[in-house]
Amino acid sequence: MKNNNYNFIVSGISEEVYNLTIQHLVQQYVQGATFCYDNSEKEDAINIRLQFFISDEKVSLNSDYENYSSYSFIKNKNDGKELKRLVSKEVVKLFNKIFNYISPWGILTGIRPTKLFHILYGEYKDFKKIRQILKEDYLLVDDSINTLENIFKIQLDTIPDLYTLNDTEVSIYIGIPFCPTKCAYCTFPAYQIRKNDERMKPFLDMLFEEIDLVFDIINEKGKDVTTIYFGGGTPTSLTAEDLEKVIVKIYSKINIAKLREITVEAGRPDTIDTEKLEVLKKYNVGRISVNPQSFNNVTLKAIGRIHSVEETIEKYYLSRDYIETINMDMIVGLPGEDSSDIKDTLENFAKLNPENITVHALSFKRASKMTKNKSRYPVASGKEAEKMLEMTKEWMKKYNYVPYYLYRQKNILVNMENIGYSKLGHINLYNIIIMEEVQTIVGIGCGASSKIIDKTGKIHGILNPKDPVSYSNYSTQINKKLELMKQYL
Repeated sequence: MKNNNYNFIVSGISEEVYNLTIQHLVQQYVQGATFCYDNSEKEDAINIRLQFFISDEKVSLNSDYENYSSYSFIKNKNDGKELKRLVSKEVVKLFNKIFNYISPWGILTGIRPTKLFHILYGEYKDFKKIRQILKEDYLLVDDSINTLENIFKIQLDTIPDLYTLNDTEVSIYIGIPFCPTKCAYCTFPAYQIRKNDERMKPFLDMLFEEIDLVFDIINEKGKDVTTIYFGGGTPTSLTAEDLEKVIVKIYSKINIAKLREITVEAGRPDTIDTEKLEVLKKYNVGRISVNPQSFNNVTLKAIGRIHSVEETIEKYYLSRDYIETINMDMIVGLPGEDSSDIKDTLENFAKLNPENITVHALSFKRASKMTKNKSRYPVASGKEAEKMLEMTKEWMKKYNYVPYYLYRQKNILVNMENIGYSKLGHINLYNIIIMEEVQTIVGIGCGASSKIIDKTGKIHGILNPKDPVSYSNYSTQINKKLELMKQYL
């Protein structure tokens, strides 16, 4: 990753159509690069010209960087996405040369590369052909292709009916918007909970009303529920009594015998207690998250998490008596951390031995406190961050954790990826379903996103209000969502 200022002078393509795509691609190599479409140079930058030519047969790119010239033939003139893919391919080929860095994910900037593997498998049913396409057309390196293929195979082994789930079943997401505090890197709908919080009753009243309305349609359509996922926020911010009420309400609406999995995020260790764990065990909740993010108390304080390392470990062992499968999250690239901190986190995982570990690469989300105040949150260099992520991959292999889902984010540190690992027999079905977008997920609650997949595979998305006060008045706006469900479930 370079720190020089780069200005790319672009001609031959439309700024309106292509600029956002190229901006996302360059972030894999350098931060702060600019693109000009009016032939203007910048005095304080390295100016490089990109001259595109698009004919009926090929997309060409010439540059004044070392007299560079390259082209790709157009294979399918009727594919509206083909030109954008070929422009991206030519840009990445040039950037690989300019920055002396081979982008591991090639032209892919979207968050679901494994979904592309599923699409290609549906078309070709030939792993050799798929690997060729990913390498030649999308410019992925072998390691990335191997990762996608391995994850794909594990997903189908775990859910053999993955491609037919949507015919007879749906999954449910429940959004609980409260947290003890808001973490510096977070942009999820999470609102600091207060003692005797006056927002709680109106929120729960609306949540129960939405459950009734949504399940009236789900049951009318004859759909069973595959998985239920409580997220947020931190669902265990609720009292044990309120948490039980929500679970009982959901269970009253479904055929529990058909339910394959229920997960409750308890990501903040400071929200876990015996009373809540007893509720979860009573209703056969088999999975929770107890998320350290780091095993460094200085880091935890810096990012706004008010629990300590010691409390994380204590609550983990407390949860072991009640919950079969525990996930723990870690974030690579947190402010002030280096390889020694990653080594320490992995050593703690070795002692705790959770069934699932999710490795996130730090993402600079636009609305987060960290992104708005970057100078206060110094992070690792590109090479250091890549070394840290590689440490996690080697450790997972050593301790027999398999990767089973993967996703990427815009503005992620050094073009890395987030990977969910699991011991065999403990893979989270919901994570596969949501990442590969193969089944309707109906979101209920604050900030919950619904993705309703019709019989053609088209996704109809709709988002619930993000803050508790707006959500409490959602009954006046919910009809659009209900109509989508009636039409496409």
